[in-house]
Amino acid sequence: MKFLLSWMPVQAGLDVCRRLSFWVAWLLLALWVGASVLYAVEPFKVEAKHKPGDKNWKIFDTWTIAQAEGFKPLSKETRLSSYGGDSSRKVDAKGFFHTTKIGKRWWLVDPDGHPFIHVAVCSVRPATGSKEAKAVFEAKYGSEEKWADQTTEFLRSNGFNGSGSWSGDELLAKARKRLAYCPNSNFMSSYGKERGGTFQKSGHTGYPNDAIFVFDPEFETFAMRHAAKLAATKDDPWLVGHFSDNELPIHSNNLENFLTLPENDHGHKAAWAWLRQRKGENANVKQLTDQDREDFIEFMMERYFSIVSKAIKKHDPNHLYLGCRFHGRATRSAGAFRAAGKHCDVVSINYYGAWTPDSKLMANWEQWSGKPFMVTEFYAKGVDSGMPNTSGAGWLVNTQKDRGLFYQNFCLALMESKSCVGWHHFKYQDNDMNDKKVDPSNVDSNKGVVTAGFEEYPDFLKEMKELNSNVYGLIDWMDQGGRVQP
Repeated sequence: MKFLLSWMPVQAGLDVCRRLSFWVAWLLLALWVGASVLYAVEPFKVEAKHKPGDKNWKIFDTWTIAQAEGFKPLSKETRLSSYGGDSSRKVDAKGFFHTTKIGKRWWLVDPDGHPFIHVAVCSVRPATGSKEAKAVFEAKYGSEEKWADQTTEFLRSNGFNGSGSWSGDELLAKARKRLAYCPNSNFMSSYGKERGGTFQKSGHTGYPNDAIFVFDPEFETFAMRHAAKLAATKDDPWLVGHFSDNELPIHSNNLENFLTLPENDHGHKAAWAWLRQRKGENANVKQLTDQDREDFIEFMMERYFSIVSKAIKKHDPNHLYLGCRFHGRATRSAGAFRAAGKHCDVVSINYYGAWTPDSKLMANWEQWSGKPFMVTEFYAKGVDSGMPNTSGAGWLVNTQKDRGLFYQNFCLALMESKSCVGWHHFKYQDNDMNDKKVDPSNVDSNKGVVTAGFEEYPDFLKEMKELNSNVYGLIDWMDQGGRVQP
């Protein structure tokens, strides 16, 4: 009895403590939740317009390294191979760039066997089409060789490791510090110029009825002859791979376009033969379904890719085939991607109209093609440049700082996809408004990392460098579960 009496107050005290612990735990949990809500990471808010003529600015959530909780930047110097790959890791080296998939993530692999993301700029060449630009170039550089040396050093110092389409590849190859490069051979547009019938459109070549000449019997012969020039660089380890064209017209109505060509046109004949084989000799346009249209896109592009791929690989078996830079409707075409996946090593996409890349769409690109992708054009242009900014497909923002925030937001989403092996910012230099012979899409806009007078944009470049210099560390962090966007 004495024992029970002595135990009772102790038991009562324990019960009180348990109750207190329960309520203290709930109080701590409430405080933690409240603090999380109060101090949750928020995106930057950036004003932008999709088209300069839009009346109203829209506010876009914009995520950057500043919102990457738990990410610790690594030293650039300890991570980069001579090509700009991740020297902390090694896979099979083949002496040339190739692709591989490690776990769930696609990579390029540099010639020495290091995982590589191609962080590049398009059109790295001095734009000197006007007298004014030539004078500035001569005063600043004095020679093309000095420009090449200074420019490759400038790009590398800002975290870029490559150049994209329309760059001065032969000139840049003479620089002390080289860049991994990707030339564009323009197979279809070059054939069109030789054949006749093409014309200039804003940003790309135009074709009658938007119907490429892929069914011409002569195209296959031309492609093989045209590819012969690729043998000159087949042993260059700095060459990543080849683009075959830019922004071919791939639309929902491609089938109708081919069917309404003149009756003696090879494209007209091929389209009708395909349709009759599919629906019988009495087939007509009124029977067309969306599936017919999509399947014809695949048929058309499979023929294109098979011809071009065969020609490229015959004359340059060492390097990658990077596709033809899909854009617009093609980016949502399963048929186009399936065709590309049969023949391309990497699928290239000029990605406009998205402030933040669409994760579901990017997943579709890999699923449809079975290959990694590379974004080969994107950009924003700044009002503070003082340029009219009426031409081109990129976003319009207020400042160079905003351009940099857009760049970080866009590229972080590409990295999170696990299927993107590179991106090419469009482009090196602002449009030269004194040059009257340029493409209509390149007339008067702030697209460059430097001005038409070769002056840098420090606020823009600061944000680009921060992202570029941490690509491999960010990928490691993401692959371990880190996320920037919620």
